[in-house]
Amino acid sequence: MSERGSFYLGNDDPSPVEILHAKAHSEFLLMCEHGGRKVPKCLGDLGVDRSEMDRHIAYDVGAEAVARRVASALCAPLFIQPYSRLVVDCNRPPEAADLIPEVSDGTKIPGNLGLTREEQSLRFEQIHRPFHEAVSAGLDRVTARGQQPVLLTIHSFTPIMRRTGEVREIEFCISCNRDDRLAKAMLFEVRAAYPAVNVGFNDPYPVTDMEDYAIPVHGERRGIPHVLVEVRSDLISDEAGQTKWAHIVSSTIRAAVERVKPRDAMS
Repeated sequence: MSERGSFYLGNDDPSPVEILHAKAHSEFLLMCEHGGRKVPKCLGDLGVDRSEMDRHIAYDVGAEAVARRVASALCAPLFIQPYSRLVVDCNRPPEAADLIPEVSDGTKIPGNLGLTREEQSLRFEQIHRPFHEAVSAGLDRVTARGQQPVLLTIHSFTPIMRRTGEVREIEFCISCNRDDRLAKAMLFEVRAAYPAVNVGFNDPYPVTDMEDYAIPVHGERRGIPHVLVEVRSDLISDEAGQTKWAHIVSSTIRAAVERVKPRDAMS
């Protein structure tokens, strides 16, 4: 790992945002904030064993693959963040204690220990900020076309928490905070079309101001329809599972938007 304080993205490092279907003229805009597990070259391996980078502490396993399939099904732009959440968590506000975690699910992250504010700020400014500025610009483009954007952010959650031993039976989580219109409509559609799916509402994770960034900033502040979805990662560890769950997500979010629009005059 390089000297402390010298964080930078080099020419060989990926951009902090990848946009799929950038020119698509859809009302939907998709995000995958925890899709990648890249680490800038200047940080080496963060002092973390390679096997740990295959775990949920580094990224949302399977989420990017599902998000890509959903984006294709909806013909919608998808904003992917390629860097590991261990470098900087792009779904946390800057004041969050775990914006740059020192420990994650029982695993110490040596490269994150004792960072100064300046060191933290460099990661935020070079990865977190440009990613969300790109998302904001994408939402502006939808609005400029005369459409109301619909924000969908896609995550996954681990079936077992190593530190606590907690086992999750829920397969699919639909989450929101202050505005539950689209989330509840999607919950209805999932239960109606896929009754065998064990779906949770804000379970295992609700959206909060301190543990989320995309929904509070891009969804709630703009007053646009929005929802965060999470699929249990063991269900999307292979192509068959990713295809299956992408179909579930894309079909139910499309139906949910149609269900909510006439009732709440969201269009």
